[in-house]
Amino acid sequence: MKKILIVDDEINIGLLLSKFLTRNGFSVSTATSGNSAFELLAKEEFDLVLCDYRLDDTDGREVLVKIKEKHAHTGVIIITGYSDIKLAVELIKLGAYDYITKPLYPDEILNTINKAIDTQQALNDGATADGGSEQGKGKGGKPAYLNVENFVAGQSQASKDLMKQIQLVAPTSYSVILTGESGTGKESVAKAIHLNSPRKDNPFVAMDCGSLTKELAGSEFFGHEKGSFTGALNTKIGHFEMANGGTLFLDEVGNLSYEIQAALLRTVQERKIKRIGSTKEIDLDVRIVVATNENLASAIQKGRFREDLYHRFNEFSIDLPPLSQRGRDIMIFAKNFLDFANEELGRNVLGFSADVEKCFLSYNWPGNVRELKNVVRRATLLTETDEIQLKALPLEISTDARVTQIEQHIQHRNPEKSRDLKNAASEAEYEAILKVLREVNFNKTKAAKILNIDRKTLYNKMKAINLDS
Repeated sequence: MKKILIVDDEINIGLLLSKFLTRNGFSVSTATSGNSAFELLAKEEFDLVLCDYRLDDTDGREVLVKIKEKHAHTGVIIITGYSDIKLAVELIKLGAYDYITKPLYPDEILNTINKAIDTQQALNDGATADGGSEQGKGKGGKPAYLNVENFVAGQSQASKDLMKQIQLVAPTSYSVILTGESGTGKESVAKAIHLNSPRKDNPFVAMDCGSLTKELAGSEFFGHEKGSFTGALNTKIGHFEMANGGTLFLDEVGNLSYEIQAALLRTVQERKIKRIGSTKEIDLDVRIVVATNENLASAIQKGRFREDLYHRFNEFSIDLPPLSQRGRDIMIFAKNFLDFANEELGRNVLGFSADVEKCFLSYNWPGNVRELKNVVRRATLLTETDEIQLKALPLEISTDARVTQIEQHIQHRNPEKSRDLKNAASEAEYEAILKVLREVNFNKTKAAKILNIDRKTLYNKMKAINLDS
């Protein structure tokens, strides 16, 4: 029988919830303050804590933080009397399974509780099976990830936070700004938002703002009538009109000129457009998701981006974590890309060698998910066996893996040898070489120049530490 702790300073609500959940097969305890809840948690384990946000002696945020610090295997749902989407995002980032606003509906809360317990159980089972690693497992030991048209949600904390934010904002009509390094999958996230929204059966239209010229922008955004300008040989429907009823994704929005931004602002405010050369207004019902890999706040200060347009877009924002911060998610993504590559290329490569997996997990992935996808696709094409081997990887990645191994060897060197002046000098030299090679992405000519040695000397020194390929 699953055990639930209800924390609410309104005794009547606690009693009603307790009776309802007991009738539905749960073992229920109640607390009317944060301190009494912590006392109960110190005495026994609970599968789930259902906590009101406002308590007499503390708040749900503090309760959540303390539970996650001391009882990581316990799920938490926060209940509050008012809706605040920013607070919801904060609580989910801190580890809450969900955030529910009053009034409470029995079917809804029971469904949320069951999902929370199942999710927490899957994560707990995964942590046990994987020796406490961050990669959760689903039923049957399979990775528990969501695949929505090429979007794969991993099990690292960064990925779980990202998925929660997508699930939170998708059902709303909010405009969304997606930020993050190039290649982190912003268009995939935009599609996931669209496909989990009430607009999912209507168009999702993506537009690359980075390639737009001033002359083309009006036609691309709003369309034009035949003969409206030189070269307008046919009527053209613009991206806003194509996306009507659905979602318009504007990638690299920071590259738009100030003049185009002004036209966009009018459209977003009025929710109407006119094709170039037409007097007819077209009503718009379009959700806008924009993406950028630059700091728009900084662009505003420099006068390159309109502050009023920024606030129109920024009803909700999601920052996508770089791949290097997503731990063993890298292998979840790699296996997913391998499936696609096998299908595309007519191959049947089953997986990755242990050396490749170590290499993938140690590499920094400056190109993020996009780079990983391209590497797996290329390696699948080059592989003739059941497993992808190191030789199928680009040289900079396999070399990087060897650098990491050598660095680890140096870090764990024999303390007695490290006191030998000759050994210490050699190791310091190797560390300097490795550092420069990383900085120049293993360009040997550049590395030799920075190190102030000739290429032949560099090759000899690299050969001495097994970096000569």
